[in-house]
Amino acid sequence: MTTSAQNPLLEPFNTPHGTYPFSQIRHEHFLPAFKEAMRLHQEEIDSIANNPAAPTFQNTIEAYEASGHALNVVEGIFFNLTESDSDDEVQQIELEVSPLLSEHSNAIRLNHKLFARIRTVYQQRKKLKLTTEQQTLLKKIYDSFADNGANLSDADKQKYRELTTRLSDLCIRYGQNVLKETNSWQKHITDSALLAGIPQNTITLLREQAQAKGLDGWLLNLKPTTYVPVLKYADNRDLRHEIWYAYSTRCCHGGDYDNRQIVKDIVNTRMAIAQLLGNENYAQYVLKKRMAGNSKGVYGLLDKLREAYYPVAKAEYEELQEYARDLDLEGTLQPWDWSYYSEKLKKQRYDISDEILRPYFELSRVKKGIFGLAEQLYGIHFEPAPDIEVYHPEVEAFRVMDEKGKFLAVLYTDFHPRDSKRGGAWMSEFKGQWKVGKKEDSRPHVVIVMNFTRPTANTPALLTLDEVTTFLHEFGHSLHGMLSRCRYETLSGTNVYRDFVELPSQFMENYAFEKQFIDQWAEHYQTGEKLPEELIRKIREASNYHAAYACDRQLSFGYLDMAWHTLTTPFDGDVIQFEKQAMLSTDVLPTDPTTCMSTTFNHIFSGGYAAGYYGYKWAEVLDADAFSVFQEKGLFNKSVARKFRTRILEKGGSENPATLYRDFRGQDFTIDAMLRRDGIKVPPKPAAKRPHSAAQAK
Repeated sequence: MTTSAQNPLLEPFNTPHGTYPFSQIRHEHFLPAFKEAMRLHQEEIDSIANNPAAPTFQNTIEAYEASGHALNVVEGIFFNLTESDSDDEVQQIELEVSPLLSEHSNAIRLNHKLFARIRTVYQQRKKLKLTTEQQTLLKKIYDSFADNGANLSDADKQKYRELTTRLSDLCIRYGQNVLKETNSWQKHITDSALLAGIPQNTITLLREQAQAKGLDGWLLNLKPTTYVPVLKYADNRDLRHEIWYAYSTRCCHGGDYDNRQIVKDIVNTRMAIAQLLGNENYAQYVLKKRMAGNSKGVYGLLDKLREAYYPVAKAEYEELQEYARDLDLEGTLQPWDWSYYSEKLKKQRYDISDEILRPYFELSRVKKGIFGLAEQLYGIHFEPAPDIEVYHPEVEAFRVMDEKGKFLAVLYTDFHPRDSKRGGAWMSEFKGQWKVGKKEDSRPHVVIVMNFTRPTANTPALLTLDEVTTFLHEFGHSLHGMLSRCRYETLSGTNVYRDFVELPSQFMENYAFEKQFIDQWAEHYQTGEKLPEELIRKIREASNYHAAYACDRQLSFGYLDMAWHTLTTPFDGDVIQFEKQAMLSTDVLPTDPTTCMSTTFNHIFSGGYAAGYYGYKWAEVLDADAFSVFQEKGLFNKSVARKFRTRILEKGGSENPATLYRDFRGQDFTIDAMLRRDGIKVPPKPAAKRPHSAAQAK
C-alpha cells in the first residue's frame, strides 16, 4: 500500500494557500493515490453509517459532506490534467481509475445503512431548525442517493452498478477518441497560392507548425486557431471544403476512433439507468434538477426561440447567398462557404473584421481590461503569483484579493492550444470553496483554460473579438467560483443547476460590445493608439450581425441533445440519419449526409450537459435580462453589481436559482431583452395575467 510519505498527493501541501506542488507529482503517483484516498473515504463512510448515535444533521449530513477530502484532492488535480495537459499515460490511468471510481461511488450511494440514516434526517427535516443552505444540502444529499439507486432492490442495485461503471468507461473513451482524431489530421502545404486570403499572422502560425514537425511550407490542423481562420479567409474553396469536411466527419468514418457505436451505447445506457430509477427517459431523470423542470419546459423555450429566430436566420442565409453569387460563387452557398462570405459581407457592411481589430486586442491588454472590469464591479484585485507552482510553463497563477485586501482565491490562466489539451474553453476548480466551522473560510483555486491564438516569432498573441468574448465568458465562470461565500463545498461556486450555471459567464460577454469597457484598455500593440471610436461604434453595430443564424445553430444543438435523451426504447439505428432528422427543423444551410456532430459533441457525450445543452439559451435569456438592469442603471453601477454579487455570485447553489434570480431582478425573466439585443422583433405582451412560477414563465 502506498503511504503518504511515498506520495506527495497524500501529504499536506506545504505551499502558498495549499496549492498543488505540481513539480513533485509524477504520473506513477496517481493510481496509488486514488486507491488510498478511496480507502480513506470508505473508512469515513463506514464511521458515519455505523455511528451508534441517533442520526442528526451534524453527525450524518454534515459528516457526509465533509468526507472524502483526500479523494477530492487527487481528483482535483488529475481530472484537470486529463483535460488540459494529457498524454497517453494519463489517458491510460484514466481508463484504469474510471471503473474504480464508479464502483467506489456506487458502494457509497448504495450503502443501505448510510442511506437509512440520511433518510431518517430527511424525514425529520420539518422539525429541524435548519438554515436555507442546510435545507438545500439535506435535500441535495437525499436526492443524490434516491436518484442514484438507494431505493432499489439488491438485484437492481447490482444492475445499477454495472450500468454506471459501463457509462463512465464509454464517456471517457468517447472523449479520448475525439482528442485523438482531432490531433491525427493535418495537411502539409508547399504551394503558397493555396493560402491566398489567409491573414499573415495565421500564415506565420502555419509555418511555425510545419517547422515544429521538421517540415517546409505550412501545416494545417483542426485546432480552432487554424480551422477558424482558414474557413473565414481562405479564397481557395476546395481548401475550405477539405478542412471543413475533415472537421465535420471526425469519429464517424470508420477506423480506431469512430464514435458511432459509442454514441448508441451511451444513450442506451443512460436510458437504462433512468428507467431503472423509474423515469421514462434520461431527460426526465436529469431535468428534475433544472430550472426548466421537464422536457416540456425545455421544448417550450426552444420552440419559442425558433419561432422568433428561424425566419430571420433563413432571410440571413438568402441574403448571403445572393451576395456570394454577386461576387464569384457558383451554385449553392454551402456550410464551408458561410464564414468566408459572411466575413466579407460584414467587412463591406461595417468595414470591420477580425484582422482590423486584432492589433488592438493583444492578450496582455485584454487580460488587463478584463481583470480591471472585475475590479470596477466588485473591487477585487489580481496579483501575479510566481511563487505558486503551475502545471505547465504556459500557465500563469494569480492571487485574487478582495476589496479589503484579504486573500480571496487563486486563479490559474492557460490560454493557448497544444496537443495535450482538448479543444474549446472552460473553467474548472482544483479546489472548491467551503467554510470550516463558523469562522474559517477555505478559499477556492480556480483555472480558466482556452485555445487562443498563439504569439508568433514576430507578434504577440493578438486575439479576435470572438476570443475576447470567450475570455469574458470563462472569466465570468471563474468569478462565480472565486466570489463564492457558501458553507458547503458541494453547494459553492458553480455547483448550481446546469441551466443557471451559464448566467454569470454569458452575462460578462455583454461587455465585449460596450464602448465604456473597450475604451479603457484596447490599444494598438505597436503604436499605443487607442482603438478608434469609429471602430468601437462598428463593433456595437455589428454585434447582432447574423445573430439569428447563430441562435438557430445553438437551438439545433439543443434539439439534438433532447432527441438523444428523450428516447424511451433502445436505439440501434443510423446515428447520422437520427441526427439529421433531429436537427431538420432548424436547418438553414444545406446538409451533407456523411457528416456528423454527435460523434464529437463532447458537451453531451463526455461532459456534463446531457439533456442540458438547451441551458446555454436558457441562460442567455437570463443574461440579457440581467444585463438590461446594468444598461438602465449604469454599466459599472456598484449598487447593481453588489446585488448581482450577493444574490447570484456568492450564493452558488445554496438556494433555488429561480429565487436567487428573482431576488436580484425583482421579477421573473422574459425573452424580450434578448430579442431586443439581437435585433429581433419583440412580440406584443399577452393580455393574460403573468404566472407566479418562474418555471411556468418559460
